[in-house]
Amino acid sequence: MNAAAPTPAFVPQIRLYQNWLREQRGLRFDSYHALWRWSVTELDAFWQSVWDYFDLRSPTPHTAVLGKNVMPGAQWFPGAQANYAQQVLRHVEAAQAAGLPAIISENEKGLVRELSWPELRRQVAALALHLRAQGVQPGDRVAAYLPNVPETIVAFLAAASIGAVWSVCAPDMGSHAVLDRFRQIEPKVLIAVDGITWGGRDIERGDVVRELRAQLPSVRHLIVLRHLDTSTNIAGAADLADICSRNDAQTAAFEPLWLPFDHPLWIVYSSGTTGLPKPIVHPHGGMVLVAMLTGLHMDLGGSIGANNLGERFLWYSSTGWVMWNCQVAGLLSGTTCVIYDGSPGGPREAPDWGVLWRFAARHGVTFFGSGAAFYAGCMKAGVDLSQCGDLSRIRALGTTGSPLSAEVQQWGSDQFKRIAKTAAQEDIWWLNISGGTDFAGGFIAGTPELPQRPGVMQCRMLGSAVEAWNAAGEPVVGQVGELVCTQPIPSMPLYFWNDPGHARYLASYFEMYPPGHGRKPGGGDLPKEAGSVWRHGDWLRIGDEHGEGEWCVIFGRSDATINRHGLRMGTSEIYSAVEALPEVLDSMVVDLEYLGRDSYMPLFVVLRPGVALDEGLRRRIGDAIRDALSPRFVPDEIFQVPEIPRTLSGKKQELPIKKLLLGQPLEKVVNQEAMANPGSLEWYVGLARQRAA
Repeated sequence: MNAAAPTPAFVPQIRLYQNWLREQRGLRFDSYHALWRWSVTELDAFWQSVWDYFDLRSPTPHTAVLGKNVMPGAQWFPGAQANYAQQVLRHVEAAQAAGLPAIISENEKGLVRELSWPELRRQVAALALHLRAQGVQPGDRVAAYLPNVPETIVAFLAAASIGAVWSVCAPDMGSHAVLDRFRQIEPKVLIAVDGITWGGRDIERGDVVRELRAQLPSVRHLIVLRHLDTSTNIAGAADLADICSRNDAQTAAFEPLWLPFDHPLWIVYSSGTTGLPKPIVHPHGGMVLVAMLTGLHMDLGGSIGANNLGERFLWYSSTGWVMWNCQVAGLLSGTTCVIYDGSPGGPREAPDWGVLWRFAARHGVTFFGSGAAFYAGCMKAGVDLSQCGDLSRIRALGTTGSPLSAEVQQWGSDQFKRIAKTAAQEDIWWLNISGGTDFAGGFIAGTPELPQRPGVMQCRMLGSAVEAWNAAGEPVVGQVGELVCTQPIPSMPLYFWNDPGHARYLASYFEMYPPGHGRKPGGGDLPKEAGSVWRHGDWLRIGDEHGEGEWCVIFGRSDATINRHGLRMGTSEIYSAVEALPEVLDSMVVDLEYLGRDSYMPLFVVLRPGVALDEGLRRRIGDAIRDALSPRFVPDEIFQVPEIPRTLSGKKQELPIKKLLLGQPLEKVVNQEAMANPGSLEWYVGLARQRAA
């Protein structure tokens, strides 16, 4: 008998990268902090190293790395060309030779599908050629209303391959919320699903698709995925399965277009506290660079050498969350994406928090990621991972969306210690990341080489010049401050769609710290021409309580945007749904998520005289939010109140009330002289006392 081949030594990707820097650049770093400091002070050298390390390609050379160092408006890799789909499809031959699938999927009904790399390429080519035949040109928008299925990935790559700009909304969103997004970008093509299965129920979406078609006059072509009912008939719609079945010489010869490095890739949405959702545009080249760097921090493929072949990557997400984009980005490095279409908590009537774990066991997942709220749900439900199948291949757990509490992380670590079959599982590595839809990347991340502490993130991400600033705009360590980024990142937005003068873009991130404000990461004042400083809207502490170490803690939002289990929604969208009810005169909502606490979102309503908040009205309010937006934004509790606190200019006092209910004293959170109705605060002070008690 031949002896078994020795198990290869575990080499984290971050170590492979540092070895490469030493061998190819002569650079040595004695700590992660030294490596991070170099990455944010020597931007040209760092980002060129990322390009070279991952062997990114362009048919034309770039004339500089950072041609223009300003925020906003940085110019990255001028002269270079890119295409996200090209970077994905370059792995077809190698992955196929290794016998590895591109996508493994399963739904609630147990339907399992594998998509090979050659099949992925063929279907992408078929749909791309169809879109081109319909007149789709580079820069045209292709909008999708699709669930987390392989067809959605195919559609995205097909649009990207011909230079169309992709945008997707999840089919758990109601038509009002979808129209608020898609109307702004005027798509030429709509690809939509006829229905979904969620929580054990089939949910028909044909009527929503018809409404979207009717309310989007820019749409010239409709394609339907017959996911729920193959007999669905929507007049004039093409069938996605028929389109993707094409297999001829043209599909075999198809190649993605080379595009300018900063050509728009997709439009994602992040909501502020007022107005319509912000349609954020990210570039092809910048997203490829940052996604590859994110994979380095995720250690995708670290246990199997210098490439990612063999990794099975799951980050559970709906298509409406930017983590879906992160999941798809695994394909950029040849990683197999493992996706689940359905509820991670089982049916509402009979919750089952083992669903996703059993799915991961069946398909040999190696990296398991989800929102922090999922892990908290598993702990509360008493999930026993030893009863969820063979999880022996999982070596890393990813989490984001909200702060992960120390208690929940310790629960997960203890579970893996009990079922450990490898040394890595005995001290399972948690990658707790924090970033945003805004730049489709991470500010805070980790590496397997740094120490772990439950409830705390390991480090700032390479290339992210992140600091915590106090009220005076000074960097602080060991203290909570505003999360800012003082240097550009390639995936920062090109612009917001249809934003004259970049007014919304500037107001969203650069209003608090205008040009010339702050200091360089390496010391010294920022020059006036350096542009503004990105203010993200999160509370951050860098270092432990004594300012030591790389530790980072996010303490929740510093503004009033709702961050519900990782999905952001503007409060104005909730008000639009609630105040459309005839019984409701006024309303206000706050999200009290803070430092690992469960998200608790109360809604306050002022009702018409003579109307009482009974169970029937509570149910109608919840249904209004569920139908117009998503079930995720249904409040945890609804209170009838005499008044909504407002400023003299009429703005709802969301942030002061949030701070008050989190325990801060009234005199420190609001200037009552600047209020139109200071007497309204008495009710909320009483509620704050009850919560404190």
